[in-house]
Amino acid sequence: MPENHAPTTEATAPEALEVPEALEASEALEASEPLEARAAVPAPAVPAPARARREPMFPDGPAPDPAGSHHERRIRSFQPRRSRVTTGQGEALRRLWPKWGLDIDGLSKLDLGELFGDPRLPVVLEIGFGMGEATAKMAAADPGTGILACDVHTPGQGNLLNLAEQNGLDNVRVANGDAIILLREMLVPDALAGLRVYFPDPWPKKRHHKRRLIQPEFLALAATRIAPGGLLHCATDWEPYAEQMLEVLTASPDFENTQPDGGYAPRPEFRPLTRFEGQGLDKGHVVHDLLFRRRAA
Repeated sequence: MPENHAPTTEATAPEALEVPEALEASEALEASEPLEARAAVPAPAVPAPARARREPMFPDGPAPDPAGSHHERRIRSFQPRRSRVTTGQGEALRRLWPKWGLDIDGLSKLDLGELFGDPRLPVVLEIGFGMGEATAKMAAADPGTGILACDVHTPGQGNLLNLAEQNGLDNVRVANGDAIILLREMLVPDALAGLRVYFPDPWPKKRHHKRRLIQPEFLALAATRIAPGGLLHCATDWEPYAEQMLEVLTASPDFENTQPDGGYAPRPEFRPLTRFEGQGLDKGHVVHDLLFRRRAA
């Protein structure tokens, strides 16, 4: 089971709070009913009793939809969800988001050196990190690389912040929102040392293949933000999606396969084997890694 779609083991805790998810990380549907149509619905003749305005659950934490991205008319590779946030995850969001969190609002360019407190630190972008266990392990194993981890899964954001604090990881930052907006609007050219997309939603039905993240248009955008020589690393346990990834990456003029035979790569040591991946392997799933390098300009 892909990690970025796995349920939190603490989700049934009595203190867990249900919150609406923001848009992004592994997939979403097209924009919903236009605002004009909703505004045209007449108000009820007898007004309902006024409800007390609810205070935001995390006033200094991740915004529900930081870029207002549901108004942007394009097919998305992620899907909004409702999830449950445990007390511990909520505490981490309240305390650590102002320090290590970032809302993808698309309003200004992002200075990665300032964000990580070190202008010389190479930074990789990870799109879709699930509950963050693998991200935390990679950050701990490579403190000389910054990881900008992007997702919209609120429990996962809180969990990764918790793991970063518990393990003293100051090379992790958590981004909330649409990764396309982050790449297109907020990162400058050649800003990234690499890009990681592990177990994205495979959208298995044929009519949904257009929602898959790894497409020629995405690769063209990513190539403008990954520095020459930077590594694009994808992994999936869905065989048809792996075949599509290999096909579009091989056809891209901006990337070259690191494998001499032009095929899949063995799992590199720096990508941890997650428990969800292990469960899939026990069921006979085959995991494919794809390692492509950004060509020199």
